Amino acid sequence: MAVESGAERGSEPSALPDLFVAAIALVRDRRVLMVTAREREVHYMPGGKIDDGETAAEAAAREAREEVSLELDPAELEELFEVVTQAHGEPEGRMVRMRVFLTRTDASPKASAEVGALHWVTTAELDRCPPAGAEVLRRLAADGLID
Repeated sequence: MAVESGAERGSEPSALPDLFVAAIALVRDRRVLMVTAREREVHYMPGGKIDDGETAAEAAAREAREEVSLELDPAELEELFEVVTQAHGEPEGRMVRMRVFLTRTDASPKASAEVGALHWVTTAELDRCPPAGAEVLRRLAADGLID
């Protein structure tokens, strides 16, 4: 597992607690699956908050089921990296720590009630993403997984 941080070293600690989340990276044809929430325009990685007593892989699998109707085994998810950056829509200084897991499945994702639409994206859509999602796209491209 490669754990990397986008947070600046030497900055003062924030009084706001970090948000701990997990997400899946489902890659097909050099594109990664992203979603838009209902009534929103921003592209997000399928994922969400890690609940108490839940591992990051369990959270990623649960969120995949809840958001894109994919049944994934947490033991089969491959942790790629952690993105640490300013949390989208949160007060300045509130950081998100997103652990990203590569998943492999032939199942077809389907948007759940909380998801407005599914999108297969490349780095060409960086401007449609919040900071964490944009960083995920850059890292997936650097790893040769997406264009």
